[in-house]
Amino acid sequence: MRTTVATLAGAVLLVGGLAACSSTQETPAPPAAPAVKPIAETSVAAPAATGDQPKGITYDVARIPVGAKLSTGSSVDNGQTSVELKVSGLLPNTQYGAHVHTKPCGAKGADAGPHYQNDKDPVSPSVDSKYANVQNEIWLDFTTDASGAATGEAAVKWEFRKGEANSVIVHATHSSTEHGKAGTAGDRLACLTAAF
Repeated sequence: MRTTVATLAGAVLLVGGLAACSSTQETPAPPAAPAVKPIAETSVAAPAATGDQPKGITYDVARIPVGAKLSTGSSVDNGQTSVELKVSGLLPNTQYGAHVHTKPCGAKGADAGPHYQNDKDPVSPSVDSKYANVQNEIWLDFTTDASGAATGEAAVKWEFRKGEANSVIVHATHSSTEHGKAGTAGDRLACLTAAF
């Protein structure tokens, strides 16, 4: 009887000790993705008649009203770039396209130049899916919620060339992937100057 009690007590201590050891050796959580660093944020205004343009411009007040908010940011980690676009005050439950463009915003949507491309298409405007695609450009397409807010996100395996990416344009539709129309997304509705 004493042997049985001693054996039972030893087993209880052994199991308790193993449980205690296993609970202190937890697997560490994977590192969190780097936070997106804010670059630009503003409420959009109509283009200025002359002189310097606002940081955020609407070219179509019916689809992007004056006062709608646009903000963007990016982060770079180990040669990879993440970009985020947040919007509010737009039409509810509506699809929009959005891309990073090469020039700052101007009085006209075309002033922002073409899409930024990691590998530049020798033909402009670029509609060749070899160049106009989610791996070679920054596409931030989004669909607004019932309150007119949304977030568009993109991640690519390259970094911006300094001084060559300077704005985000919001377009009328999601980006096309169709051959000969790749990257097109309808009219340029608004622009946010942002030096990436």
